[in-house]
Amino acid sequence: MIDLPGIAIKNYFEKTSKAKLYVHDPFGPKVEMPISLYFRKEKHLPILEKKALELCKGNILDIGAGAGSHALILQEKKLNVTALEISPAACEVMQKRGVDNIICEDIFKYEDQKFSTLLLLMNGIGLCGNILGFTIFLKRAHYLLEDNGILLFDSCDIAYMYEEQDVPKDKYYGEVHCRYEYQKECTDFFNWLYLDKNTLREIAIKEGWSVEIIYEDENDQYLARLQKR
Repeated sequence: MIDLPGIAIKNYFEKTSKAKLYVHDPFGPKVEMPISLYFRKEKHLPILEKKALELCKGNILDIGAGAGSHALILQEKKLNVTALEISPAACEVMQKRGVDNIICEDIFKYEDQKFSTLLLLMNGIGLCGNILGFTIFLKRAHYLLEDNGILLFDSCDIAYMYEEQDVPKDKYYGEVHCRYEYQKECTDFFNWLYLDKNTLREIAIKEGWSVEIIYEDENDQYLARLQKR
């Protein structure tokens, strides 16, 4: 699938295009994904993301690192962080921005090192795609974490999105079919996952994790900390 988000990030960084990045989903017209969000400084982060960074410890893997903003903030705090990103274009940007440790890889294939903290922000857990994918990811995370390691991620309950349409009966309602659009090109459709807290707890506990909801905002977004048991 064409890497439109990575290309958008690279063009924004190099100032070669002012084109906008859009997301198409089943809930209405396409929505702009501001590319500037990938380049925020710590002072511009929401409370949820600041709390997540405060909880990071030891050897950290920032999964789906994008343009490397969270990794750079952790580096500035003298923490040992590795940025993992599947997009070669985004990895190139991270290198130019000064991220020290970069791995261009699919998290579902990476297995070279263990970490104290696995971090996924900006609903990075969505990369699981569906409930089965989340279960598979938890097994992968369990393998990648050291003893007493923690998994930090944010997500949200999107039940409110179905106020004007029926909740799907053939799948979990947080499994969303979507695609990116950039410079009049579109990716293939793919699944992105949004987890409500109860579903998260049920699956994670069954898979051998302890679950703590660290923070929740007024938009039903929450930060979860899972720990190996």
